[in-house]
Amino acid sequence: MTERVQKALARAGLGSRREIERWVREGRVQINGRPAEIGQQVGESCRVTVDGRPVALSPSTFATTRVLLYHKPVGEICSRDDRQGRATVFARLPRLRGRRWVSVGRLDINTSGLLVFTTDGELAHRLMHPSTGIEREYRCRVRGTPGERELNRLMAGVRLSGQLCRFESVEPGRGSGANRWYRVVLKEGRNREVRRMWQSVDCTVSRLIRVRYGPFRLDRKHRVGEYVELNASERARLVQYVDGAKAAATANRSDTKRTDSRHRR
Repeated sequence: MTERVQKALARAGLGSRREIERWVREGRVQINGRPAEIGQQVGESCRVTVDGRPVALSPSTFATTRVLLYHKPVGEICSRDDRQGRATVFARLPRLRGRRWVSVGRLDINTSGLLVFTTDGELAHRLMHPSTGIEREYRCRVRGTPGERELNRLMAGVRLSGQLCRFESVEPGRGSGANRWYRVVLKEGRNREVRRMWQSVDCTVSRLIRVRYGPFRLDRKHRVGEYVELNASERARLVQYVDGAKAAATANRSDTKRTDSRHRR
């Protein structure tokens, strides 16, 4: 069995697929003594090195995959290192040997809530990729007075930096007047997307908490700054969920294309 080098190394826990693609372009990855190319196929018999260090490729990688659910506090950043010396989410995670924790998406320094980490960079890629259509749910405290017109606009879609962004749903919660909580769901993870969408309708997010990522929901017993690790059966259910989500998203796109084709006739 063979697979693309960036996918194989991500699955082996060396980093995210995007990181590994950069390493390949920089010449840090070699296959059988020669510089690797993005998309090049590798198997168990190949001699693969990263920065001169050999990497063992095994089809049983998933058996050793680890997945953490971390309750991020406000004030921590999602980068591994910071020149300003700010606290990073990686400092609280258990230490690994020969592998790295890969963050499934990010939260900005002023946002708290659920972050998912895994040692399988390929699994992280699938959880984040827009083609999978996995939902992210947030609680937002919003300053402003959005009416039905503004909420409908957020669900229909607004243009941010040339890209169409939309909420799958918006549900009003507690509060009244110019300070109110809302629960929103979206299927993308662009930079500061939730805050920027509310800004597009003249509202400001004063507090933002991610309470769900796909099948994972932030439990009230899950304290800020602590992580929970999935067991083997929970990891298996996660893979089934990702496969099912992608299949459903593909079917929805196919239905949309058929509908659009009928309308054009």
